Amino acid sequence: PAQPNAGAAPKTGRSKKAPEEPAARAPDVDSLGFQAMDRNVPGLSHVILQKLNMKSYEDYKSAMDGRKSGSDFGIRTYFDMFQKMEDTFKFCVECKKLPDALLDPKSLRRCKRCQNVYYCGVACQRANWPLHKKFCKKLKLVALDRLVEWLIFTGDIPFPTDTWTKPARDVKGWEDWFSMQEQLEEKLGAIVAGRYMTLLWANAGKPRPEDAELRESIRRLVTDFHSRPLTIGLGLRLFGIDPFTRPLTVHVVGASHVETLNTRLTDYDELTRMFPGHQGVEMVMVGVDVVDGPIMRPPLTTLAPRGKVYLSSYKGLYHDFWESHVETKLAAPPDLVVGFHPGFHACPDLLAGWLPTLLLLRDYRLPVLFTVYSEQELKASLQILVELEMHIVGYASNPFASLRPEQVYSSPNKPPVYCSSHYIALLGAEAVPGAEELEDDD
Repeated sequence: PAQPNAGAAPKTGRSKKAPEEPAARAPDVDSLGFQAMDRNVPGLSHVILQKLNMKSYEDYKSAMDGRKSGSDFGIRTYFDMFQKMEDTFKFCVECKKLPDALLDPKSLRRCKRCQNVYYCGVACQRANWPLHKKFCKKLKLVALDRLVEWLIFTGDIPFPTDTWTKPARDVKGWEDWFSMQEQLEEKLGAIVAGRYMTLLWANAGKPRPEDAELRESIRRLVTDFHSRPLTIGLGLRLFGIDPFTRPLTVHVVGASHVETLNTRLTDYDELTRMFPGHQGVEMVMVGVDVVDGPIMRPPLTTLAPRGKVYLSSYKGLYHDFWESHVETKLAAPPDLVVGFHPGFHACPDLLAGWLPTLLLLRDYRLPVLFTVYSEQELKASLQILVELEMHIVGYASNPFASLRPEQVYSSPNKPPVYCSSHYIALLGAEAVPGAEELEDDD
């Protein structure tokens, strides 16, 4: 489900809201630390844990960190895996009843059109249809993509890509990017006809879609996979940072399992195809929820290797990383800082956790690119950044936003959101009117 990252820090417990403030402004955060963007399905995160045979948030974290395998949670076959995932979506979208609240938990029936939402009976389905029909077609894509996404973990997606035949400045969006991929239809066809696609639909418990639908799903998921490196490349161009003249260091701040779970050392190599012949790029993932894996290695103390993208990480707060590594020269200072969906707009606790990082980025005048899920999140984030007197260089729709639609988990009948749909570019502090004259007078 589309949710903001945990940001640069866990919840601190500070900045409690005054009782008179409307609680609806903040997301529902339960005692296990799960966030729900809507309050209308209480305890939904507990249900997720039950379906996954997990007893606590620590079990969930262990799975995310790779310390426990699926078999530890009763997942022993492909069918089990897909069924457990589908079970977490089973609640009546109209009355919000969970299976345990029904006389017959098996009475939940899925919408045949979208294969996504559930109803406890005909009455709820009819009552919900005027709203659901606005989103049914899009939710069908959501349900399809979350199954086909499994092929990212099997290695089928993304397909091998080609060196860009156009300069990065001339690639205006995904249509241009796909046009540079040689034998694209053959690559898509091989994935559709592959072993894991066959295994998927033999065990998913849903009818296999037409091949044309599967091809479009693969295309959407490929954009989702490459959205992060291409957005970073966009950030380099926005700030005029030239990867051909010197080695570069990029810090991904607030990184979590979203950026680091099952991340391979080659996952950002699209930057090399985007800037062939570059002088070297190091990507450092920094965040308290960084997952252990191949990229869990210390940042470089020397320059990034020429023509290569080197991934490293640091598990902890960004301002601690700055003090322990950047200031002591154990890691290079960043040429660009990127935060994918920092989520500091979501509630006061998350903003409190992010505040030391935001002030550091401002005071050291670091080029920063943040991404958000939607226009609503863009407006809320801009308001906070203005209040922090950060210099907003610009903000706009991201030409390399993911094309994969994602639903609000607990309330699907809403417009879907898209990863990195918009970006905000920041550089230092906003100039104070009259400050220069005062300094001159002194």
